[in-house]
Amino acid sequence: MIKYEGVDLDFSLAGKTAVITGGAAGIGFATAKFFHEKGVNLVLADLNPDADKIAKTLGENCIGVSGNVCDAEYRLKVIEEGVKAFGQIDILVNCAGIVALESAEILSEEYWNRTININLSASFFMAQAVGKYMIDNKIAGTIINMASQAGVIALDKHVAYCASKGGIIAMTKVMAMEWGKYGIRVNAVSPTVVLTELGHKAWDGPVGDAFKKELPAERFAEPEEIAACIAFLCSKGAAMITGHNLLIDGGFTIK
Repeated sequence: MIKYEGVDLDFSLAGKTAVITGGAAGIGFATAKFFHEKGVNLVLADLNPDADKIAKTLGENCIGVSGNVCDAEYRLKVIEEGVKAFGQIDILVNCAGIVALESAEILSEEYWNRTININLSASFFMAQAVGKYMIDNKIAGTIINMASQAGVIALDKHVAYCASKGGIIAMTKVMAMEWGKYGIRVNAVSPTVVLTELGHKAWDGPVGDAFKKELPAERFAEPEEIAACIAFLCSKGAAMITGHNLLIDGGFTIK
C-alpha cells in the first residue's frame, strides 16, 4: 500500500539515495545535479569510464559506477555499490538510452535490436533488479522510467525509438499495478526535444526552428525542467501518482 505521510511543501528528498542510469551526461546528469541540491545521495551508473570522477564533481555523497546497463552483473553491482556507500536505494531513474533515426523500410536489424536492448530491455531489467531489492528490503521506493513523446505519437524515422519508448510506458503501468501493494511507485516521463549537448547538436538550426513552431510553447525543454518534474514525482507530494506517463512536451501531443 502506498501510504499517505503528509505533504512536504518543500518536496524534500533529503537523505534519499538515487541510482541514475545514464547519469553522467544529458538529462541524467541534470537530474543528478537537481537531486544533489535536494540532499540526495547519488549513484551515477554510466558507460562513461569516468563516471566516478564526474559524480565527484557534484560534491560529497556522490559515486559513479562505470559499465554497461545491458549487463546483468553490472546492474547488480550498481545496487551493491549504492547500498555499500549509502545504506539503501530509495529511487531509480532510468535515463540511459539511444536513438537510431532511419525509415522503417531500411532500418537494419542491428539498429532495431540495439535500440530495443538499451532503451527498453535494459530499463526493464534495471527496474526489475531495483524493484526486487526494494520488495525484499521493504522499501517504499520510487522508480522513474524515461519515455518520450515518441512513445505516444508517431515521429518520422523514429520507428525503433517510438517502439522502445511506447514499451517503456506500457511496462511502467504494469510495474505500478503489481508493485503498489509494496508501497513502490513507478512512473514515466515523456519529454519533447531537450536541449542537452546532443539536443543542441541535433536541433539547432532551421529544422529545429521549424519543429518548435509545432509546439504551443514554441520552444524546446531545458534539462533542468525535466529534472524538476522527476524530482516532484519522487517526492511525497506525488504519493498518489503511480503508473502515470507525464508528458513534458510544451503541448506538442495535444493536437
